Amino acid sequence: MAKNKTTETEISVDDFINEIPDEKKRADSYRMIAMCKDVTGLEAKMWGPSIIGFGTYHYKYDSGHEGDMPLAAFSPRKDAISIYLCSGFKRRAELSAKLGKYKDKDGRGCMYIKKLDDVDMEVLKEMYVASMEQVKTEYPD
Repeated sequence: MAKNKTTETEISVDDFINEIPDEKKRADSYRMIAMCKDVTGLEAKMWGPSIIGFGTYHYKYDSGHEGDMPLAAFSPRKDAISIYLCSGFKRRAELSAKLGKYKDKDGRGCMYIKKLDDVDMEVLKEMYVASMEQVKTEYPD
């Protein structure tokens, strides 16, 4: 079975963010960290070379594939901020309709936001809470 590429690392979150050339994206990254820390009560950690995550959970699929992932995560990519949420969490459609300007792929886990000023941060916060509740229900350990 293939090993997960996305694992928690010792890379400094601040060092990673400070390397982002776009000043607005750096500022948005710190806003996201503050919001995710508020939602999770946990500190930011790097997962792989470019994902900022909070907390961890262990999953195991029926196929036998298993691993660890952050409870809440995002990545300040070149074109947009990737928001990582559990796919299929309750109220996803309702909250997405209120969020503001974003893109996604078929309502799956990942959403893309150009800049945080385009979205309602309180709605995004609710989405993270709902996503984490779903994860904790599916993977209680």
